[in-house]
Amino acid sequence: MKRIRKNRKGFTLVEMVIVIAIIVILALVIFYDVVDYMNAAKSATAKMSEHNSAIAEGTADISANL
Repeated sequence: MKRIRKNRKGFTLVEMVIVIAIIVILALVIFYDVVDYMNAAKSATAKMSEHNSAIAEGTADISANL
């Protein structure tokens, strides 16, 4: 009969699945945070563009009236 060794080294399938699940969850959280950040940056860029356009129009109006 073969002896069963109790001191085998390595990871079990359950441990590997748990680690992979944790990595996937962390990746999803980071992904959604980055997407939110990108959307906020696009919104801020659009607001700055509108602001700069308004300043340019105001400056043009003032220059035209002088």
